[in-house]
Amino acid sequence: MSLNDITTIFSFLLGLAIGSFLNVCIYRIPLKKSLVHPPSSCPQCGERIRFYDNIPIISYIVLLGRCRRCGKPISIGYPLVELITGLLSLFLFARYGLNHQYFLLLIFSASLIVISIIDLRHQVIPDIISLPGIVLGLLISLIFKDIKWYDSLIGAIAGGGILYILAEAYFLLTGKDGMGGGDIKLLAMIGAWMGWKAILKIILISSFTGIIIGGSALLLTKKGMQTKIPFGPFLVLGAFAYLFFKQPIELFFKYYFYF
Repeated sequence: MSLNDITTIFSFLLGLAIGSFLNVCIYRIPLKKSLVHPPSSCPQCGERIRFYDNIPIISYIVLLGRCRRCGKPISIGYPLVELITGLLSLFLFARYGLNHQYFLLLIFSASLIVISIIDLRHQVIPDIISLPGIVLGLLISLIFKDIKWYDSLIGAIAGGGILYILAEAYFLLTGKDGMGGGDIKLLAMIGAWMGWKAILKIILISSFTGIIIGGSALLLTKKGMQTKIPFGPFLVLGAFAYLFFKQPIELFFKYYFYF
């Protein structure tokens, strides 16, 4: 087994481990609970989860998706978050190798996963992730210079500013809130990490996928068009699309939309 094979496996296992921690964040942050204390326990019976029942994906399979003590079902969301994070880690490693970009973008990707799932479940984007994320993105642009600092700064301002203007315009036209402040801060965070050139493309990708996926979900569930659909997950989807398919997206927009 070569060194590259070992580091590739390491990247996937690291992603699984991070995904396990993200599950804790997803569950506890909306409840304003500590992320480190008390130890993880079954949400049904309160039994503390032993280390051998907390192995990403494997424990879920061994336990057949049920708590060892009370036998109540464990949400399939737990292993899915672990698997998604593991695969994202693997894809980032394949693209960047074992360097600072890999680790930094893994942190960025992990925060986006937490934000999107919390928004899906609770329709709220926690400031405790997005606001430090903006600051961290700006600081990273100063230290590592993968993105120029002014691209990061303009990205944060433009990201938050565009959605703020759209939200205010919608309110003036309809008298209703069309977008929460959490979405504005999330796009500001994405802009700080990815730069201003990515912002408009991410908004368009997010809007298109939101119309297709969100509209289809409303039709399938037979819910009215007045039903609120969280926009955060679609912004995250747009950010991931741009992160992994930047070149074809840039070519597409340049060819068809001339920007």
